[in-house]
Amino acid sequence: MGRGTGAQREGDTRGRRSRSTDDPGLNQLLVRAADGDEQAFAGVYDALADRVMGLVCRVVRDKAQAEEVTQDVMVEVWRTADRFHPARGAARNWVLTLAHRRAVDRVRSVSANRARELRAAVREQERSFDTVAEEVEVREEQRVVFRCLALLSRELRLPLVLAYYEGLTYAEVAEALSTPEGTIKSRMRQGLQRLHDCLEAGS
Repeated sequence: MGRGTGAQREGDTRGRRSRSTDDPGLNQLLVRAADGDEQAFAGVYDALADRVMGLVCRVVRDKAQAEEVTQDVMVEVWRTADRFHPARGAARNWVLTLAHRRAVDRVRSVSANRARELRAAVREQERSFDTVAEEVEVREEQRVVFRCLALLSRELRLPLVLAYYEGLTYAEVAEALSTPEGTIKSRMRQGLQRLHDCLEAGS
């Protein structure tokens, strides 16, 4: 009897493992959701929302954004459930694939927005510098500083302006200018040395 009980337990365990990767019940719920069954979709939501949230959070690394993406994913599941075909794979995998795609799209979108903001900051800083260099009427020391900055090449001047006037870090300056951080540090050292020499000569 003991052996039979053990075999039965082993069989039950294998069954649970099988259902965990390809749950026919979950597949059927998603098929019913495709027909507009809201209760079936609620079952899909309850079964997978936490898994989707966990996956998305690992990709975007921001809880608030992960919550937004998770809701977007589940709405997409409801709207496109008719594209799911049990013969091609498990409902769980189908939903998590959608989630991963959405999460990656969000990361790319955020990165692109950040890059656009930094490029805009660079362009604005260049315009601001040109305006200030032409119109500034301040103390002689300030005029000398701007004059010396203007004498620097663009590649030496921009890192200094972004770092000292915009407050960007080395890494942010490097990202804004699409240049390796080590190169930025080297250019800033050169720029500071030339600025120092210019200021000494003008004093």
